Amino acid sequence: MPESRGIKPHPELIWYENRCIFELKCVEICPQKALTYIPMPNRRIIINRARCDLCGKCVEVCPTGALDVVGKRYTVKEVVDIIMRDKVFYDVSGGGVTISGGEPTMQPRFVIALLRRLRELGIHTAIETALPFPWEHTKPVIDLVDLVILDIKIMDPEKHLKYVGVPLERVLTNAINISRLGKPIWVHIPIIPGYTDYEENIRRIAEFIRDNLPTAERYELLAFNKYCSIKYERLGIDWPLKNADLIPEDKMERLTSIAKSILNNGRVLVTWRGIAKKKET
Repeated sequence: MPESRGIKPHPELIWYENRCIFELKCVEICPQKALTYIPMPNRRIIINRARCDLCGKCVEVCPTGALDVVGKRYTVKEVVDIIMRDKVFYDVSGGGVTISGGEPTMQPRFVIALLRRLRELGIHTAIETALPFPWEHTKPVIDLVDLVILDIKIMDPEKHLKYVGVPLERVLTNAINISRLGKPIWVHIPIIPGYTDYEENIRRIAEFIRDNLPTAERYELLAFNKYCSIKYERLGIDWPLKNADLIPEDKMERLTSIAKSILNNGRVLVTWRGIAKKKET
């Protein structure tokens, strides 16, 4: 949402400060001189990501796993083999596989091949997407899933373009097209302080669902959390929301009640979930 570098869609080197014993073999062996040791009082290993070519030599010599490469490339067969280990649970629970991200439609060829194989195996599939691409790019993926979980974040076109990076009209058009295909839809909105957490935004999304998405089954408000902050720090990403507070519980309830007042015919289940700031007693 906020303007900052995101996690890259390919493997990256990460440093776990809580594992490091500072033997510094990694600094010595790096052929690109991409690692720098910062001594006391703030002992750290700094990664120059412009130099790092992910050769993995530093990972090999690290005795505690303090350096590692996060993100791994898989073939469709490898992913299917992992999925099929849990097939008994899908059969018993009636569940299935959700393809999420990041944004899974950034890799349409892989996702399409995976979905086709899962369909052949009789596994229920869902996709979690922000619908950032044109319909001709998106439809081949949507055609193969049983359920679409979609993000609609901001109903103000200018703010949507600024913070999300794609035109709002494209996202809404894609959502309407998905509903016209008869696909069940769950709509998610992350409630992010200062960006999506105002009443008019919640109201306009609910009105859009009511007026345009007859196959929508749920409208879920997801409370802001900071689980990702430590990962961003370890990847050298400056996250603008690292000091933001949790959304108060009573505010989450108020926003949810606004959505319920619009979608009050019972067709769409309106809920909120996540960690929120507790009410003072």
